[in-house]
Amino acid sequence: MSKVINRRNFVRQASIAAGASMVFSATPLKARRLEKPTLLGIGAGGKGRTDLEQCSQVGFDVIALADVVDTKKLKQIQGKREKSMAQVRDAYPDAKFGTDYRQLIEELGDKIDAVVVATPDHHHFHASVQAMLAGKHVYCQKPLTHGIWEARTMAQVAHKTGVKTQMGNQAHANDHMRRCVELIRAGIVGKVSEIHTWTNRPIWPQGFARPPEPQKVPAGIDWKQWVGPAPWVDYSPVIAPFAWRGWWNYGTGALGDMACHIMDLGYWAMQSKAPLSVVAEQQGATEYSPPINSRITWDFAANQFSSERGFKFHWYDGYLNASFNRANWELEKASEEYNHPSADVLDGMDFNNYGCVVIGEHGKLFFHRGREDWVLHANNRIEAFQWPKESLPRATDQNSYQEWLDAIQGHIPQAESNFLHSGPFTETVLLGVLAQRVPGQILEWDANTMQIKGRPELDKWIRREYAEGWKAEQLLGAALS
Repeated sequence: MSKVINRRNFVRQASIAAGASMVFSATPLKARRLEKPTLLGIGAGGKGRTDLEQCSQVGFDVIALADVVDTKKLKQIQGKREKSMAQVRDAYPDAKFGTDYRQLIEELGDKIDAVVVATPDHHHFHASVQAMLAGKHVYCQKPLTHGIWEARTMAQVAHKTGVKTQMGNQAHANDHMRRCVELIRAGIVGKVSEIHTWTNRPIWPQGFARPPEPQKVPAGIDWKQWVGPAPWVDYSPVIAPFAWRGWWNYGTGALGDMACHIMDLGYWAMQSKAPLSVVAEQQGATEYSPPINSRITWDFAANQFSSERGFKFHWYDGYLNASFNRANWELEKASEEYNHPSADVLDGMDFNNYGCVVIGEHGKLFFHRGREDWVLHANNRIEAFQWPKESLPRATDQNSYQEWLDAIQGHIPQAESNFLHSGPFTETVLLGVLAQRVPGQILEWDANTMQIKGRPELDKWIRREYAEGWKAEQLLGAALS
């Protein structure tokens, strides 16, 4: 595999949009038919633990672990995250361990074939790009990246290196989702005009106005590595291991966390180009934290599956009448009512925590990624509908980890949620996160320049500045020189 790319040209091109096409010609990495690929788990506790278990079950050999929590150095193992990490160390006693994944990737070299990234959002880009440039196949949790430029660049690097990739929106591998994609494209509800998606999250604290009081970093926790490329914050147990999702600098809020799951069906089915504009309405956002609840609307241009005027994609999140309680650093709900579509949209259906409704000229399709059935409300034109044959490949055992392994072993070209799909999808989701920064303002998106039209002051949230030692030029240049 060729690893040589002109550094100056790479950085320049990656900082602007490449549209639907990538800026590089592909130099595919030939898949080795590995009976048991070796695996490095980056972010090995919590969700990472589940990823490692799933990968082990389908046939990977976990030989290395990277995590900022070194349970061997903790004076006392307490808390769910620490206990989880201790169990991971026990499950893979021979695995090499380190707190800095950058060093592990370099030290292990060809001893590892693949990497699973389950860190907080702000590390996804650096961990995944370094691994791909080293020729490693990558499974990265959702959202694919913390920022829009990162998502574009990750897709470009995946295209150039030819490694096998997969984003961790596991329902993408389910047969019922793939069947509904086929049905929508075949016109089961006619030309689509609206898509509505929703979640009850956040269930973690959001809407705080200043950081918590700093505390001493416990022995065994590499806090400097945890902060990594992002702006510095002093250690507090109410930031990590879970509440980081409610920080602009480290997470992407409820929208970034859940939209890559719940918006997946509609985005995949419509095969749309980048949205034309986005606007957010919300409550409770601050300088530090995403909103307590929000409603986002993306406008998309017309295509073969939409109405002549295009279609709108709606997102709803968060509990109504909720507030942030600084005393206990929790989000408190005054009621169990949360954002969801109107009664007219729901048409008598239960909104039940999260879901999706696709509305077309001939009816509505109700989809829930956690169920194997789906519901159709259609007019009598459905009688003439020609049920399509299967056109999308089905994942082995409806398992996203197995599908990734199948790609690595050369049984299929790529997993379906590979970075060339999930990169642009994540860009769309993160445009909504950007809109939350300036609520009530319609932001017109120029995908070719990767800018909000007439709003250069927003560039800092499209491509962020990294801390010293984590600069993008260092990552891309050093790995490609």
